[in-house]
Amino acid sequence: MDNFKFNAYTEMLFGKGQISNLPEVLKRHGKNVLLAYGGGSIKKNGIYDNILELLKDFNIVELSGIEPNPRIETVRRGVELCKENKIDVILAVGGGSTIDCAKVVGAAYYYDGDAWDIVTDPAKIDKVLPIVTILTLAATGSEMNKNAVISKMDTNEKIGTASWNMIPQTSILDPEYLYTLPAIQTAAGCADIMSHIIENYFKKTTDAFVQDKFAEGLLQACIKYCPIALKDPKNYEARANMMWASSMALNGLTGSGKAGAWTCHPIEHELSAYYDITHGVGLAILTPRWMRYILSEETIDKFVDYAINVWDLEPKGDKFALANEAINATEDFFKACGIPMTLSELGIDKTNFKEMAKSAVENGALAYAYVALNEEDVYKILEMCI
Repeated sequence: MDNFKFNAYTEMLFGKGQISNLPEVLKRHGKNVLLAYGGGSIKKNGIYDNILELLKDFNIVELSGIEPNPRIETVRRGVELCKENKIDVILAVGGGSTIDCAKVVGAAYYYDGDAWDIVTDPAKIDKVLPIVTILTLAATGSEMNKNAVISKMDTNEKIGTASWNMIPQTSILDPEYLYTLPAIQTAAGCADIMSHIIENYFKKTTDAFVQDKFAEGLLQACIKYCPIALKDPKNYEARANMMWASSMALNGLTGSGKAGAWTCHPIEHELSAYYDITHGVGLAILTPRWMRYILSEETIDKFVDYAINVWDLEPKGDKFALANEAINATEDFFKACGIPMTLSELGIDKTNFKEMAKSAVENGALAYAYVALNEEDVYKILEMCI
């Protein structure tokens, strides 16, 4: 196991009615609050009105309309609002996109140049405005980690940045806030959670037993509870376990001590950058195809672990048959959750595959992935997704 730093300092307020703590939480940071949110679902489900009532003694400035793949223009707008209104703390209410946008706004507030600079070069991030989140979608784990992904659509770029200073101070997680999610968002969120875990699980490090056991348990939680949440959207047990799995999947528990680059995420970032598709949907399409592509004598034993410890498949003499059974189970699971499982269904053809493959290899450092990939490899994987 490699040396690592684990720092998941976010105060997590989990459960029903935890929003009542919001005034006390925000008071620690100041009175001037930037309220960041997306397309307005928080107005339909009552969270917005609840927040305004709780924060009647605060000065609220709104950054609304944050996109599902948050754009650099929105970040810049947020930075302007923060400077104009001397913001003390950012309250991000939504899923990962809203929280990611809030993080980069908070970091760019203290940066003299353009906000895109700190996306392409995280070393430029220093001080960050305090971030507080209210989570309304279980998917990215952004409520408890240092990561953010921002898109620049005019150049077809979607890039991840990170800083320890961008980790939220406090996150409020009420599973009841997931009750009104559209089914596809629940399913895509589950695919995103599972992909985070899978990216860390399939690494060259072989002695990170604790991390891998965390990973296997979290994957099984997703497999158990996503179908229940889809069938019964107000099932508190299912929503609570999915919500907690989302936070645990990407706060360092499963990835610390396991070096190497991720694979499916940088490839999917190209799909989102070119076609603005839902991140979790792209990951669900890519993951089983990537698994089939990298299955070999070198990777087979990890796939056997995956088959037995995640999917509860019976061990058998033919390791490759067992591995393929697990990969098929992965694909069938996503399909059963209602996720479109081909790029054709999303209206995507091969037109931009060469440019996408080139960018994925360059931006994703795929030479250092679990199985190193070049442009031709990525192109072939994308072809398998058609």
